[in-house]
Amino acid sequence: MPKAKMNDMLRKRMAATQQASELQTSDEAYQQIFREKVPVSAAELSDLPLDRLVSFCTADIGFRPYPPEKLSALAEQLQEDGLFVRIIVRPSNANMYEILSGHNRVVAARLAGWVTIPAEVVEADDARAIVIATSTNLIQRQGLSIVERGKAYKALLDAKNRNGQRNATLETFGDNRQRSEDADGDKTFGENRQRYNARKLVAEFFGVTEYEIRKAIKLTQLIPELADILEQKPKQLNLACADLMADYDSESQQAFTEMCSIEGYPMNKAIMQHIVRKCPPPTAGRQKMYAAWREARDAAEKRLTAPPKKISFNRKQFAPYLDKFGSDQEIEKLFLEFLQERAKVS
Repeated sequence: MPKAKMNDMLRKRMAATQQASELQTSDEAYQQIFREKVPVSAAELSDLPLDRLVSFCTADIGFRPYPPEKLSALAEQLQEDGLFVRIIVRPSNANMYEILSGHNRVVAARLAGWVTIPAEVVEADDARAIVIATSTNLIQRQGLSIVERGKAYKALLDAKNRNGQRNATLETFGDNRQRSEDADGDKTFGENRQRYNARKLVAEFFGVTEYEIRKAIKLTQLIPELADILEQKPKQLNLACADLMADYDSESQQAFTEMCSIEGYPMNKAIMQHIVRKCPPPTAGRQKMYAAWREARDAAEKRLTAPPKKISFNRKQFAPYLDKFGSDQEIEKLFLEFLQERAKVS
């Protein structure tokens, strides 16, 4: 078989594997997080017009699009080799389709001048749609920022909590009757499912800790301007400071945005902790915050210019003389007397 055909066949096999992997991964995530099987429905393969596709709007999952240069490279690849992995969509209103997976592929296809794009159309409720839209990105995109991950985790947890409330409502009649009939038997699946901690389930599936999820979700409380500084200019705003800023309301965070934008005065944890002590969250007046910021900054500058509190010497150089004295206090007294005498001479 010619090498070109062999490479083409291998690419198609890899694409088929990745296509199956995207839905398989999301279905596995759905089953672990929601503790129920994915509704069985056959996916439909179709070439959909690009003008009938809308971005994912069911929840704020936070993923940023690829930068322009990467989208251009992807568009060139589409023109040369075609699309290896179909996008995943679900039917929306007015004969439109909501993109669940493949937003960057859609943008690249438009750049490449395509009119249609190969798609896999699935029937999915909001919970499954959120899982499909988040799971493969969380696993495959290694360069995601902590804020992007936080928004994805939050969308999953919100969906899990809504699903739990819905199931609790559905239990009220039929399940209560069943529990009374099976009082001496096993508890129902729905009851056991409610015991699972949603955050723990998400953490286990994606191989992270619950602490990492809590931290990432907290940072989603940052206003967009602060989130941009954290992601684009980490030297001006580190994670420790951003975590403390997230406790404040949006108006107070706007003041932090201004502080972080002042050249030559990067925010650090000591300054931030001083502001928190002087102006506790969640709400703080802008003038008081700036006063506390200046106090902390001035104190830091004084510490840098202040003389050292202790004087250190290389003990080895003085060893022949120091051994003649009994204690450090005696040496200190002798050295002080020597300096006093030198001061008189000068």
